[in-house]
Order: sequence, then C-alpha cells, then structure tokens
Amino acid sequence: MSTVDGRGSLTRSIVLLTSAVAAVAVLLTGLFAWRTIRTNAEAQERDQLSRQAEVLARTPPLASWMLDRQQRIAGPEDIKLAIVRPSGEIDGPAAVAVDAASREALLAGDSVSTTARLDGDDVLLEGAPTLVGGGLVLTQPMGAVDQATNRMRGSLVLPLILGLTGAALAGALLARRLARPLVTAARTAHRLSEGARGVTVPAEGPAEVAELAGALNTLDTALTHSENRQRDFLLSVSHEIRTPLTTARGYAEALADEVITGEEVPEAGRILRTEIERLEHFVGDLLALARLEADDFRLDIVEVDLDALVTETATAWSARCARHEVDFRVERPERPVLITTDGFRVRQLLDGLAENALRVTPTGRPVVLALRPDGTGALLEVRDGGPGLTDDDIEVAFVRGALTDRYRGVRPVGSGLGLAIAHRLAGRLGGTITARGGAPEGGAWFTVRLPPYPGAPYTPLTDS
Repeated sequence: MSTVDGRGSLTRSIVLLTSAVAAVAVLLTGLFAWRTIRTNAEAQERDQLSRQAEVLARTPPLASWMLDRQQRIAGPEDIKLAIVRPSGEIDGPAAVAVDAASREALLAGDSVSTTARLDGDDVLLEGAPTLVGGGLVLTQPMGAVDQATNRMRGSLVLPLILGLTGAALAGALLARRLARPLVTAARTAHRLSEGARGVTVPAEGPAEVAELAGALNTLDTALTHSENRQRDFLLSVSHEIRTPLTTARGYAEALADEVITGEEVPEAGRILRTEIERLEHFVGDLLALARLEADDFRLDIVEVDLDALVTETATAWSARCARHEVDFRVERPERPVLITTDGFRVRQLLDGLAENALRVTPTGRPVVLALRPDGTGALLEVRDGGPGLTDDDIEVAFVRGALTDRYRGVRPVGSGLGLAIAHRLAGRLGGTITARGGAPEGGAWFTVRLPPYPGAPYTPLTDS
C-alpha cells in the first residue's frame, strides 16, 4: 500500500500496533508465568516429597529398617531420610537438617514443610509425625526444583512464540479489513474532488467505516444536487443577461448604421437606458449576494429606532407605489422601538421585500409594511395583494432563481436573487425570515423576526 506525504500506511501502522500490543501482552504473560513456574515447581516437589514422608511415617518399621541399614528410600538417590524418635533423638543422613523448631513440631504431632541446609546446600524438608510418636523427615536438594522449573519453562517458549505470531497475523487481517474500505473511501473522495459524480462507496467494514461511506455517498448526492442548481442558476443568469444585451446591441447597431434617425433616436436611447439599468440591477444583486456570503461581511451594530426606520422606508415606497397606482399602507406602533442592529442592512432588507411585493401587485391592490414589537425584538412584515405563493412556492421561495424560473412568462419576475438576498441578510442580522401565501391582502406574506442583537454566529445558507 502506498504512503502519503511520507507517512506510513494504515495497514502497516495497524500491524505494527497490534504486534506491539501482542508482544507486550506476551512478555507480561511470559514474565508472570516465568516467576509462577518456579513456585509451582517447588510446590509440586514438596507435595511429592510430603506424600512419601507420610507413607513412610505410617510404617515406622520400614523406615527404621532403612535407617539401620543406612539405605535411602526408593526414588531419586538425592532424597535423604531422618527419624525423630519419641525421646527427641534424631537419627539418619538428614539429621543435621532438622532444626529445633521442626523437631518440636513433629514431637507435638504436626507436619513440617520448610527449607533447610544440608551438606552446604539448600534442601526441601518435609516431615510427618509417626504413629508411635516422633516423626519422619525427608529432604531433597533444591536442584530438583531447578530441574523441574527448567523443564516447565522450556515448554512455555513455544506457546509464547505461537501467541505472538498469531497476534501479528490477526493484526494483519484486521488491518486489511479496516484499510480496504478506507482506501476505497479515499479513492472515492479523490474522484469527487476531481469532478466525478454518481460514485458510491460500499457500506462495509466496522460501523464507523460504514458511516464514513454513507457520509461520502450523501456528499456525492449533495454535490450533484448543488451543482445541478448552480448550473440551472448560471443558465438563468445567462438568460437574464443575454436578453438586455441583445436588445441593447440591436439598438446600438441600428444607431451606428443610422437605421434609427430623427425622432426615433430619443425612444431608442430610452430603451437602451432601460436595458442597461436592468443589467446594472442584476449585476448589483449578484454582487450583493456574493458579499453576503463573504466571511468579512461588515455589520455596523448600533441602537436603532425601527419605528423611525419604517417611517422613512414608507415615505420612499409610498411615492413609488403611487406611480404604479398601488395602494401603499404602513402599520407601526407610532412609538420608538429600539433594538441593537444594523439599520442600513434592515433598510436594505425591507427595500428588497417591498420591491418584490410591488413587482407582483396589480394596480389598485395594496402593499403593506408593518412593524410590531416582539418581546425584546421586533417583527417586520411585508404583505401584498398579488397572486401569492403556493405551498410548493414557499418551500423554494428563498432559493435563488427558483420562483423566477417557475413563473417566467406567467407573472412579472426580477433577477431571481431578491428573496435569496433577503434570506441571507436576515441570517446575517441574527434573525429569521419566513414566507406564507395567505396574507390578509390576498397575496404573499413575508415576516422578518429580528432579535435585539446579532445572535448566533452566521452560517452561510445552502441552496437545498
């Protein structure tokens, strides 16, 4: 498997990690077993020696006969015998290993298990009381314990090696199982970054890896949806720009070729100005939307009297509505409504909503600008007497270009960016904006809820 930026691959890292963990576990187990084996070996030798002492203690004549003939009991030649007589006298080859405490214990009828010195060496000493009083003692050099220990330790090496090897193999299998879906996910991510779409990652492996695969699949779907919307939006933008450009170019060529002369020139100039204003408005909306998405978007937060701001807005829009024979109304508390916000951006937001309302409102129908206090904040409303919004319209009302594409040729439409700008402005101000279709005036109903200060940090809105 390849490496990235000089870093080791995941497979090798997992194999090394599992092998290291296994090695530590094996070493700790081996160290513990190594020390325990010595204790177990000594316990086994003592147990065997103790059983032999008890057997001989039950047959004192046999033990005495062996002692009188200075013979050793059956078994290893290094096992030696001593007899503690009822009188306290100690006889036998192992007599010097029996100390006073062991002798007193045997005379009292108790068994003895200890370590002693005999002929300059450490020995195991096991004693058992006899039926007639006194006791019988057997000793065995510690060398027998060392030999048993070495045999048991030798048999431990192979299992430890097999355990370490098995751990390394298990680590390799685990690494392969984990790395394979991750590599597949990484390749898919690279393909997505290169522009490929419609690629899927199989949801295999552990739950976390499967979750990563699911996230990449979701990302692929989201990218496809977003790029389709962007493509549609660009097509819409090109259409919006091409129409006034074509008109302006046609009139410019007619003027240049002197096809339009005399009294027709002022009318041609008016049309050219109108088309250029359309282009300026559209480009201005695009720039405004781009600024709203910028991280360094500026807000001048001060204390603002929304009642005075609404009055100022109403003055400007009542004149514009009058020119279009639209009934403009304002609803306000006629007392200061003070909140901390950016007054310029609030006015920009209201202007955008009012322009959208005026565009679709027929002659003689109303446009309403309303202000109501709302706790520590305020509610701003723009309602109109136009055709309104359906439930499907409300779902995409703030998606750039959605309503323009839907109603082009059916009702008056703008650049398709006004409501998207309003939505982003409301978010920048820490507020929210909602759309409804059943205004009291019969048309659309937009409500902006403004807090007294920008609340949560702004999160750029998506097109979904």
